[in-house]
Amino acid sequence: MINDVLNHIDDHLPDSLERLKALIRIPSISTVPDHAPDCVRAADWLVDDLDTLGFTAARMESDGHPVVVAHGSDEPAELLFYGHYDVQPIDPIDLWDSDPFDPQLVEQPHGMVITGRGACDDKGQLMTFIEACRAWREVSGTVPRRITMLLEGEEECGSPSLTRFLERHRDRLGAELAVICDTGLFDSRVPSIVTTLRGLVAEEVTVRGADMDLHSGMFGGIAANPLRALAAALTTLHDDTGRITIDGFYDGVADLSPERRAQWASLGFDAGAFLRRIGLSRPAGERGRDALEMTWSRPTCEINGMIGGYNGEGFKTVLPASASAKVSFRLVGEQDPSRIREAFRSQIRANLPPDCKADFTSYAASAASRMATSHPTFGRARTALGAEWDHQAVETGCGGSIPVTGFLQTVLGIDSLLVGFAKDDDRMHSPNEKYDLECYRRGIRSWARIIAPDN
Repeated sequence: MINDVLNHIDDHLPDSLERLKALIRIPSISTVPDHAPDCVRAADWLVDDLDTLGFTAARMESDGHPVVVAHGSDEPAELLFYGHYDVQPIDPIDLWDSDPFDPQLVEQPHGMVITGRGACDDKGQLMTFIEACRAWREVSGTVPRRITMLLEGEEECGSPSLTRFLERHRDRLGAELAVICDTGLFDSRVPSIVTTLRGLVAEEVTVRGADMDLHSGMFGGIAANPLRALAAALTTLHDDTGRITIDGFYDGVADLSPERRAQWASLGFDAGAFLRRIGLSRPAGERGRDALEMTWSRPTCEINGMIGGYNGEGFKTVLPASASAKVSFRLVGEQDPSRIREAFRSQIRANLPPDCKADFTSYAASAASRMATSHPTFGRARTALGAEWDHQAVETGCGGSIPVTGFLQTVLGIDSLLVGFAKDDDRMHSPNEKYDLECYRRGIRSWARIIAPDN
């Protein structure tokens, strides 16, 4: 039966791509209020599509954008599939080679890709699972596993409404295991099962000085400059070795075990080649740590954006009344997001000059996650991925943060199987996002193998 399903996937791939294109065309940017109606449209599109597969699907309201919940069986679910239909903003638009919401099939040196915002993150990945369910239903008349789907619309802004949604609807979302397709291949060629995820704290700090912008000739050197004050405060966050200096920051951070260090070393990751693909040459970060260790098991503090004063064309000699920066922290181990946030705020305030004060806005706060791997689906996934990709699947960490994994653990009490088919060069969150056609095809085939019946 599995061979019939795999052949069906290949034979109907053009139809599958048209459905993916239709979903990508909906500009469901969760962080932009003007696109709230588009998030509703994307949710409705998914409800309609899942209804055709025999799922009982509904668009459900949350405190923010709607959530799609779909049940494939009246019996308790074995698997809870999670994905997200929202996408990142498209700026800067002038760097896109084509309309971000007009998906294209493009021939690149390594093969055909589909382009567009969300092509990979996460619409393409989400559809690999849905299309696997479709293939099983069309070939055998049924989806072989008891599956519930949970598709949210706020992942790209930190899933602020998801915890309360899970708490309200806990009775509808129970399962033995969650499965998530929002990760990637290892080194762009080897299938990966992610067992650890870093947590996230995202903060915006605004430093204020005078009550108006000031003429730099009249006030320069006398009045406090919020841009200068902010920059100076931010430089205190790291020392010369790349270590983060925030008080208590490393509480709960454990060093790698010799066994895990040896396992990761055996993967043969080439940090230089990885960086050369993006125009860099050598790892930054903590001195004395290798690249995979820093990405998968060490915390970070990064300045993601700064703004203040005049940023238009030409020049304006001004001391700004305020300056802002967005700063994110990736967390590991037992680090406490709330303690990190408060310690960061304290350090910034302690390093501001007189006449400057800081205000803060929190955008996300989630702890790191580690998955238990005892559920039988993990074994099926290892076997299925090895068969589909002609390479044994490896267990890896992930430098990114998927807040839902922690929410599912704390609210529903279930671990997650994280399998994805993205590549490092898919330009997620950047202009010209793409998803390799072969990754899309093999992703569908992989999930079809994973959810196949045991007999």
